[in-house]
Amino acid sequence: MSFWLDHAPGRVPHPALDRDIETDLLVIGGGFTGLWTALHAKEREPDRRVVLLEGKRVGHAASGRNGGFVEPSLTHGLLNGLDRWPNEITELVRLGHENVRGMREAIARYGIDCDWRDGGGIAFARTDWEADALRDMAEILRQHEEGDVEFFGDERIHEVTASPAFVAALREPHTSVIDPVKLARGLADACDALGVEIYEGTVVAALDGGGRPDGGSSGGTRAGGARTGGAGTGGTGTTTDHSGGRLRAVTSQPGAVGAPNFVTASQVALATNAYPTLLRRLSLLTIPVYDMVLVTEPLTAEQFAAIGWTGDEGLSDAGNQFHYFRKTADGRILWGGYDAIYHYGSRRSEALTQREATFATLERNFRTTYPQLRDVRFTHQWGGMIDSSTRFSLTAGLARGGRVAYALGYTGLGVAATRFGADVMLDLLAGEATERTRLEMIRKKPVPFPPEPVRALGVNLTRWSMAAEDRTGKRNAWLHLMDALGLGFDS
Repeated sequence: MSFWLDHAPGRVPHPALDRDIETDLLVIGGGFTGLWTALHAKEREPDRRVVLLEGKRVGHAASGRNGGFVEPSLTHGLLNGLDRWPNEITELVRLGHENVRGMREAIARYGIDCDWRDGGGIAFARTDWEADALRDMAEILRQHEEGDVEFFGDERIHEVTASPAFVAALREPHTSVIDPVKLARGLADACDALGVEIYEGTVVAALDGGGRPDGGSSGGTRAGGARTGGAGTGGTGTTTDHSGGRLRAVTSQPGAVGAPNFVTASQVALATNAYPTLLRRLSLLTIPVYDMVLVTEPLTAEQFAAIGWTGDEGLSDAGNQFHYFRKTADGRILWGGYDAIYHYGSRRSEALTQREATFATLERNFRTTYPQLRDVRFTHQWGGMIDSSTRFSLTAGLARGGRVAYALGYTGLGVAATRFGADVMLDLLAGEATERTRLEMIRKKPVPFPPEPVRALGVNLTRWSMAAEDRTGKRNAWLHLMDALGLGFDS
């Protein structure tokens, strides 16, 4: 079970939808993307009726299972952004930092306690070729980022770690860590306060144009308001038809018997990410990749001192198959990543979030990295789906005549970037030409993944090749071909 979900305070869930309703904006998905979208929609237009539907519980999926790293990059790292959008990289870096500042301000404004800690980040090299790459990366960061960047070679590595596994390190100032479940629930509370109507345990099975073109209701009653207070939650007044047409979401409650309920909406924001898309055109833009995580029992200050980890940094490896690791607020180590798994046919199942072979690999790598902690016990193990695209970063756009917006493809760096994706969707739905919507990253879509069996063959060959590069420091012919085509796979 996710440590974050296991240790979250109890809460009263939002109700499931049990009747037909209509709304101005329907947000489908209760993770970070959906929550930021609903919150910003009400901030932009307080009188707008906004409904959010979540199939399980707010923060249940990737938003409640990730490592809690807050990084400003919108492009899955500076190098990926430089490679794909060199002419926009300065703007992309600036927008990324502005996005994190806006995230901080919102958390402070709504009083969200999510254990935010600013410790910066350190990437560690395990081999000489990774050390060379970090040294080069330091120079690139100094050219494009604000703040101090520091490289630690073999003669200085003891200053930042006592692990015998590392030979070099790169410190940067812009990584923070949070409790992601506390953030998700805090955003839900903020949405409640502004009058967003949240329904949990409500699955959207289909999205069609079933409403009448004149904007009439699908025959039901309006919702009675959000779970907790806030002006404007009663659904009074007229429903604005922004696009001259209506959309209808067909909903159900898991395990429930009876006719479905309908939500008729002028506009829809899709925030389902790695889950099956409601738009056929998006089915090959991303694939679900399973990422696994372990968490230790609480450590003492002496144990942390023994491994040379005395700050609050978010840490990672420099390899293709990398670990990410950080401290929790109660002094545990979260240790995840490395073994990203794709299942044939883009298979999705909660059962796939438990993979004993990967957990064993993670534990073995942890013991090798920190032999001083050989007796430390792990208390939690879990996994979750990452929505990966061929360019490893946000994809957003419009469908259904401009009435449906979507944002997905964050590839594991979505804690902050989802907020940016939410704003992109709202800009697009409003028909506004903003500096966000003018980005090439938004205007042009990634190359889709091929159908099976080519998809699985390509993904797994790429993963094997990247692991080989970690061992040898050399990119093989397949990786060079992927580089030339702008394709690939990243954990």
